[in-house]
Amino acid sequence: MASNRTFTMIKPDAVEAGNIGNILAMINNAGFRIVAMKYTKLSEEKAGAFYEVHKERPFYGELVEFMSRGPIVAAILEKDNAVEDFRKLIGATNPAQAEEGTIRKKYAKSIGENAVHGSDSDENAAIEGNFFFSGLERF
Repeated sequence: MASNRTFTMIKPDAVEAGNIGNILAMINNAGFRIVAMKYTKLSEEKAGAFYEVHKERPFYGELVEFMSRGPIVAAILEKDNAVEDFRKLIGATNPAQAEEGTIRKKYAKSIGENAVHGSDSDENAAIEGNFFFSGLERF
């Protein structure tokens, strides 16, 4: 059974470019309800822990450096079929291949600076949401 919650982060590149409001509007307009949200900055240690699944990949160091360079917005979103619907809304990792009207097509700069993170499974959505939010921070 699919979960009705997913996790997202608006990444440092999109925050730096002033796109928090635009991205949140797209999320709301797509029918998602924000059940938890915070504006925060990841230390290199926290970014490394969040992306530990990629530790053996060649891009891991750059990813950790990028994700800890500035503030992010972390959020848990709710909607029927949340993970799959959100993955459609954000678009392909490479903005050049993302469909028109997706977050990454509009706001991503490159494969590396792709504006937003979206969980790729119900299991990862739960893990990632728990990384950032306690039960008292969810509504």
